[in-house]
Amino acid sequence: MSNKQTILVWDIPTRVFHWLLVICFAGAWLTSESERLQMIHYAFGYSACALVLFRLFWGIMGTRYARFTQFLKGPAEMMKHAKGLLSGNQHSTPGHNPVGGIVMIGLMLLILLIGLTGYFSVKEFLGDLMGEAHEAIASLALAVVVVHVAAAIIMSLLQKENLIRSMVTGKKQGLPEEAIRFPQYLIGLLLVLGSIYCFYMILTGAVPSLTQ
Repeated sequence: MSNKQTILVWDIPTRVFHWLLVICFAGAWLTSESERLQMIHYAFGYSACALVLFRLFWGIMGTRYARFTQFLKGPAEMMKHAKGLLSGNQHSTPGHNPVGGIVMIGLMLLILLIGLTGYFSVKEFLGDLMGEAHEAIASLALAVVVVHVAAAIIMSLLQKENLIRSMVTGKKQGLPEEAIRFPQYLIGLLLVLGSIYCFYMILTGAVPSLTQ
């Protein structure tokens, strides 16, 4: 008989980061072709980069399943996980699996590259090259997002657990001793306020070095 029950896995900062990044990425993509919405595009883009920088910090200092050491594994572990999926032997840890973790890191690095090439494009560094690189990397990131969403749906079906809902509630199925103890509400609130402040500063042109 399984002793698994509903436990807290994802802390508030991890969940806030995830959904704010979704909003920022979608907002930046939807405003990318409009000169009238250019400042909003900048605000979404730079805010996404700021969120990724926070997540890199939280991947070191955060709670158990937010830390990179929990899910960043070598090629051998990734292959073992992939073979386990094919054989029906599901990954047993409540947090990210090794393959999903690599995809997440890759997406965050792509977002930083989008921000960097966007900045160089604003500064007209290397002419049109940075603008073209900005668009190409953004398209690649969108493809990774599509794969990420598709994988979440497929894994939800395989594991018979709604992984998208888990990133909203923070809860998954696991053993009682696998749960994290503190949701980290204060840090989550500070992240929300910091993101709003960053968005506002860029939107109003208070940091002209990034937008002119």
